[in-house]
Amino acid sequence: MSLGGGGGGDSQLQQVAQEIEQIEEEQQAIENEIQSLRNEQTEIDEAIEAIETLESGSTVQVPVGGDAYVRAEIANIDEVVVSLGGGYSAERDQEGAASTLETKKETLDDRIEDLQSTIAQLESESEELEQQAQQMQQQQMQQMMQQQQGEPDDE
Repeated sequence: MSLGGGGGGDSQLQQVAQEIEQIEEEQQAIENEIQSLRNEQTEIDEAIEAIETLESGSTVQVPVGGDAYVRAEIANIDEVVVSLGGGYSAERDQEGAASTLETKKETLDDRIEDLQSTIAQLESESEELEQQAQQMQQQQMQQMMQQQQGEPDDE
């Protein structure tokens, strides 16, 4: 049996396997990003709930860093500072703050949908590469069987 005949096929098969591995790593990174976005959505939901239920004069615990909190009284619930993104914030009334947060959440939904679409495309590419790898393996097996069948005839 000759070792030289299958070398090119092994190299191509190895390349396909590496491409599949890269796709799987990319999928994992995207899934991690989706999880991070979902966590952010949960935080937004909690903030919306707090903003909608709090009233002026309510006492809340405010984080000051290092897992330390201080108790504070809400002077005016219609003075909520909400991050707009890009390092910008704006003061909103209670309803406006909740609305701004809902918009941020919808933006995250759109981003998650885009990422899920990307994952679907990567899965399709991966499936195609796996089929290609299977075909290459079958061809190598056929070549090996042909070479083995040809060897006894040479004797």
